[in-house]
Amino acid sequence: MWGRKKQVRIEPTAGEAPEVERLKDALRKARVDQAERSGVVVDLHDAEVARLEVLNEALDPVFEQIPAHVDLFDRGISRGETPRLWIDAIAHVGMGRDKRVYRFVQDTRYGRKVLAESPNISEIAEAVTKYLAQRLIDRERALSDSGVTGIADPRPAIREERRRRTWRAVRTFVYGVLAGFGILIVMALLSTPKP
Repeated sequence: MWGRKKQVRIEPTAGEAPEVERLKDALRKARVDQAERSGVVVDLHDAEVARLEVLNEALDPVFEQIPAHVDLFDRGISRGETPRLWIDAIAHVGMGRDKRVYRFVQDTRYGRKVLAESPNISEIAEAVTKYLAQRLIDRERALSDSGVTGIADPRPAIREERRRRTWRAVRTFVYGVLAGFGILIVMALLSTPKP
């Protein structure tokens, strides 16, 4: 009961291979299968990157039309575990689960929003173009609300604002001096004795 059990050895017969060799063969075969599968995964990964590079080249004419002073977009392909074509900091194009469908996604504060999904490069390029146009309009609107235009040189506006502040300060000083003299005159008239 508490002692060791006797191990019984089974001798392989002439037509039967030993169990250890079969396990080694099974492990070798499993490793070969896994290597083949990982090779397929690497090939799929490279295929995804290649498809995103084709889309990136299709978007070159659109990005060339963006004015040079607009640094809103930073396009590039990230080659991580899931390759992505980044349009800007919050939007990217990735491949769908079947690796044939492009998925254009925008990250929002409420989660990811799928803007377009299609196997055609032209449809995704059109969706990216619409997105770029919308972002440029939003940028122009934000700049016009702040009073600074994105096209004009801001230096004249800054000079004009400084000039206004300087004259406002001079005017305030002059009014203060006049008010002080007025108070002194009134005090002098009130403090003189009446005859």
